[in-house]
Parts: sequence; structure tokens; C-alpha cells
Amino acid sequence: MTDAQYTTLPQWPNAYPASGASATLKSLNEDFIVTELPLQLPSGAGEHIWLDIEKNGANTAFVAQQLAAAAGVKEWDVGYAGLKDRYAITRQWFSIYLPKGETPDLTQLQHPEFKVLSQSRHVKKLRPGDLQGNRFRIVLRDVIGDRDAIETNLQAVASHGAPNYFGAQRFGHDGGNVTQGLAMLAREIRVRNPKKKGIYLSAVRSFVFNEVLALRIQQGLWGKTLPGDVMDEAGQPTGPLWGRGRVITTDQAQALENGVAERHATLCDGMEHAGLDQARRALVARPVDMSWEWPQAHQLVLSFSLPAGNYATSILNEILRATEADRHTENESEAVE
Repeated sequence: MTDAQYTTLPQWPNAYPASGASATLKSLNEDFIVTELPLQLPSGAGEHIWLDIEKNGANTAFVAQQLAAAAGVKEWDVGYAGLKDRYAITRQWFSIYLPKGETPDLTQLQHPEFKVLSQSRHVKKLRPGDLQGNRFRIVLRDVIGDRDAIETNLQAVASHGAPNYFGAQRFGHDGGNVTQGLAMLAREIRVRNPKKKGIYLSAVRSFVFNEVLALRIQQGLWGKTLPGDVMDEAGQPTGPLWGRGRVITTDQAQALENGVAERHATLCDGMEHAGLDQARRALVARPVDMSWEWPQAHQLVLSFSLPAGNYATSILNEILRATEADRHTENESEAVE
């Protein structure tokens, strides 16, 4: 792929042989249940109110707007650790900066798409990434295909993990965020909105990471360590989140990553000049406490936890082809770094 060809996302390769099976995802909101795993719980004292909220059919930003209005504060005074899907039942924490005055009882707030389960005070605001991860319970309906092949891939993912690709949600409809990011970095367009600029930079950075991971799989390197790899705390190889500074891999790993950077020179050069610093991300997503059951012949229920920034869709893609209704094309991502 050249710099001029970012109008559609490539079909990045799977780690395991395709099962050939298919299923329907998110027929109902309750088919996709996400529970945030917080880094900490509120202490009971401080300038911020922390709210444990369950939402059903609402996106995270909308709930934040409603909370700001109910508390009489600006939207930037409301914090949260990560975006959660709209078409799902999700439980997550929000914070509101309210240092003075009487504390409103927001558990009495009535809304058809979310409810406040509890509230308490804490000393700090919730910011993106302030979470351990997420726990998922996913119901796949209308499963069609070889059950033995599905079980084989389930066992493989549970034992060895899945490619830690950024999900398609990260890139916008038809990869449009990457296209816009390229135009921005090539100075063909000016993006003044800081939020949009951040979205485009994140999409471009994620795209390059996926390209590195895809190349390793294409070269038969899935599950293998290359000479010169940079390992994470768990002793697993990592891939680059592009930015300023030298690539810290060496030998074969550095050659592979630099080769991808040369293919996407406008993206990588632009990210360096945009002020992003080099970072690393695990190449393997490892689900924790993964289990599954078949309550009916054509229904599969999966449960697992993932660290912050990992995508449930990366797990599903290695098991079968899951399709969603058209209403889900503008979904928010399951997790955001």
C-alpha cells in the first residue's frame, strides 16, 4: 500500500486458519455486556464525585453530557476512563469535578438509557486510560459452520492469544480517519479541532501498528520472537506506536519495522513532526479467564477479560466471522488507550 491508497482498510491476516463459520453479533444490546475493571475505587473524600453507571443504548460522550447538565458543570469537568459501545449494556465509572457546595444525589437521576448505581467522592478526575481493562460477555447468534473448527480456534485463542490489532472502530467508517489523517499530515487540509486532530493521529498511529503486526503474521512469525524485539513486562514482543525518537528495536525486528515505516513514509514522518513520542504495544492480546458455552445449537456465549486498549473484536475475528446490523457502523470502540 502506498501513501496515495488509504481509501479502504486492508484485510489484515489472521493468526489461525479460518474456521469458515459465521454469526450475528449484537442482535440485542444485552448480547454485548462490558464491565469496566477500574484501577482504583473512590476513597470517599475529595473534590470529585465518582459515579458507577450502567448504560443501555447510549454512547459514553452522550452520558457525559447528561451528567454535566444534571450537575450544572461544563462537559470538560466530567471524566471517564474509556469509551464503551453504544449498542451494548456497559458498566463504567464517570467523575464530576464538584469541589464546593452541596453534593447532588445523582443516583436519583432518571434516564431511559442509563442509571447511576452508586456515587462517592474521590481526590482525582478520571482520565482516558485510567482502567485495568474490561470484562466482556458476548452472545453470538445464528452461528453457522463447523462446530469443531470453531472449538479449535477457541482453544487456540484461549491458550495462545490473538493478534492485538486495533479494531476497525478506531479507523472510522471505511477507514476514513486514516484518509483524513494522511491529508492532515501531508498538509492538504488544516484541522483546527483538537479532538478531531487527536482522532486522526490515533487512527494513523494504529494503522501503522497493524501493518507491522500483519507483516509479522504474513512472514510466519506469529507466536515467535525476532532478534532485536523489545519485550513487555510479561516477556512478550511489542510493536511500534510511531512518533519522535529512534526505533528502540534492533536487528531483524528493527529492519521489519523500518520497512513498514518506509512504505508509509508520509504517515510516519508526519507523526514524528506532530509531537507524538515513540511508544510500544503488545503484539498479542491475551484474554483472561476465557470461557464459552453453547446454550443452543446455533448460539455461542463467550466470556473473557482484556487489558485496557485491547479490542474484543480482535478475539472474535480469530474464531469466526461476526457481522452486525447497519445500526452499528458508527459504534464507539470497546476500549481506548
